[in-house]
Formats: sequence, structure tokens, C-alpha cells
Amino acid sequence: MMNPADLPDTIPVFPLPRVLMLPRARLPLHIFEPRYLAMIEDCMKTRHRLIGMIQPRQTAGGETKLQSIGCAGRLTGFSETEDGRYMITLSGMSRYRVKEEVQGFAPYRRCVVDWAPFSRDLGTTEEDKGFRRDDFMDLLGRYFSAMELSTDWNSLKEAEPELLINSLSMLCPFTPEDKQALLEAPSLTTRRETLVTLLEFALRGGADEEILQ
Repeated sequence: MMNPADLPDTIPVFPLPRVLMLPRARLPLHIFEPRYLAMIEDCMKTRHRLIGMIQPRQTAGGETKLQSIGCAGRLTGFSETEDGRYMITLSGMSRYRVKEEVQGFAPYRRCVVDWAPFSRDLGTTEEDKGFRRDDFMDLLGRYFSAMELSTDWNSLKEAEPELLINSLSMLCPFTPEDKQALLEAPSLTTRRETLVTLLEFALRGGADEEILQ
């Protein structure tokens, strides 16, 4: 665990659409672009080893901006392939709000961020007192069958509610807008309710075209 005082004011950010990082969850990434290889190398030189995952968004004028909220992960796993690519694992630490983007000579993007709105993220595992596992697993089973997805059902049945809800929020093939809604959910209960709504919506056929891209 990290303390709020350990969090830096400026972090490198990795903009990826449809990629969601959440506190206390793990995200494996395959790094091959030169600018992001440089980002990983610079990150490993820091004490905090934090990288901010964030989704890009398109403005009405076609310009690529960053979403206002992302989530930072600590670099906890690293290996290098023979051809120079990096296989890394980020462990989710805390969400953040972007204050401003830093202009400079780094090949990757960096942002000044505010951690204060998400101080709860650094705490212990969050509870969801309204979680009904049997009903949720039934819905999930119908969704996975309809989407022709496979998973380790034994692991899902044994997972703690927070890990289960956050992992599914990260892994299910939702739209970038839906992923952002899951990220910005103020509590685990709200995230679970949002996730259930998205699963039910997909089963009704309302988002087949987007989900199956």
C-alpha cells in the first residue's frame, strides 16, 4: 500500500481506449512502441513506479484529448522479450483527476494530477453489502454464453466481490464510454450496479454492434 504523501504530483500517462485500470486490480500490458518503452524505462528509475492509465477521447473538432479521470498503477511485474518488447504488470493504486498536461521533451505524455478526490482508493478492500452472488453469477453466465466468451468459473465463484466486480469491469468488451462510467463510479456498489446494467443491456441486444467489434 502507498500513503497519500507518496503519490507524485506529475505522472506519465498511457492513453489506451477500452483499457481500464482499477484500484487493487492487476493489468498486464504488452509494450512495443518506442515512446512507451522509454516511458517504462523512466518509470523504473522512480521510487513510486507509477503509470497513469487513461482513455483518450475525440473532441467535436477531431482533436484527441484525454479523459479527465484515470487510474494509476504501480509497475510490479516486468520481463523483456528477445526482440526488445516489454511485458509488464501494473497493480492498481488510485484514480486521479487530470489538472493539466505537461509540455516538455519526453516522447510520452505526462500530466499534473489531483489524487484528493479518490483518497478512499488507497484504503482497504471495499465492500458491497447489496451484492447477491447467485443472481450476479446467473446474469454473468448468460452474458458470457451470448457473447461466446469463456472463463475460469471456479475462480469467479470464489473471488471476493471487489476483485470480481473490478476484474469484470476491466475485462468485459464494453465501449470506451461504458468503461469510463465504470471507472468513475463513486463506490463499489455503484460500479456493480453499472456493470449489471451494461450486462443486461447487452443481453437485450441494445449494444450488440458496439460490443462485438
